[in-house]
Amino acid sequence: MAEIIQKDGTWTFDGDAVRIVPGRDKGVGLLRQHLGEVAVPLRAIAGISHEPGRKAGRLRLRLRDGADPLLQVTGGRLPEASDPYRLSVEPDRTGVAEYFVDEVRHALLLDQVDPGPSDAYLLPGPSVPISVGAGDGTVAFDGDRLLLDWNWTTEEAKRSGGPREFRVGDVRAVEWSPSRGLENGWLRFTLAGATAAAAPKYDPHTVELFGFKKDPLMALVAAAVAVRMPHPAAASAPEPAPAPAALPLAESGPALAGEPVDHDTLLRRLRELGELHQTGILTAEEFSAAKAAVLGRF
Repeated sequence: MAEIIQKDGTWTFDGDAVRIVPGRDKGVGLLRQHLGEVAVPLRAIAGISHEPGRKAGRLRLRLRDGADPLLQVTGGRLPEASDPYRLSVEPDRTGVAEYFVDEVRHALLLDQVDPGPSDAYLLPGPSVPISVGAGDGTVAFDGDRLLLDWNWTTEEAKRSGGPREFRVGDVRAVEWSPSRGLENGWLRFTLAGATAAAAPKYDPHTVELFGFKKDPLMALVAAAVAVRMPHPAAASAPEPAPAPAALPLAESGPALAGEPVDHDTLLRRLRELGELHQTGILTAEEFSAAKAAVLGRF
């Protein structure tokens, strides 16, 4: 098992998943605090990197496109402090960070994980029920029903219609956009049969965001809704090709047995583990556990 503990958070890798727990440092954004622990399965990971820095480095976990509903609805627009897949690394923990990267990369290689887009969500999204107040309204979601309620900042034309309630099954699209400069952001729900949407200020199914601290929390609501909707790849997926005729048992043996393990890769990994142990990066217990895991793949 590989683990790195920082003020920014703790990342642990057990060979099957990277578990991310946010820290309590002042730089940890509200979104990460409210999201809590995230378990990212190995098959959802496209890559990992460590970026050294003079004051602090960064670990970055890159997920496969379409694997995470939060990344799907935010489209790379989350602020750094709100990104759950980034970890600030102190300079004296660079060696640990690099070892962590090596462990994940080798697991991706050995398990032959496809780094390409995913046609299904591989993470469960934020837990429900969830309720967030930001901008001109509050959104509450229990996993089935959504309730939008307004506050004193809401435009009168929108507030006069009262709260809006609808089911997730009626939602055809959910969109979160952050504030940029003088342009406000929004959390918009497009319902079945809706015509062209009005400006966020007037749209009764949109919360307008003003660029305040709680705005990113609305992305959690968007992700909780998105994961309960059809995956975006489902609509564009081609019809599956007819299954090929089954081969006789004698001819299908190698395919049923699976791809052979690359023993050269495993031997090289054993040598690397030995070097990490000799240089003191790995303790005797860590070396023994990692060695046993590699030997178990022969």
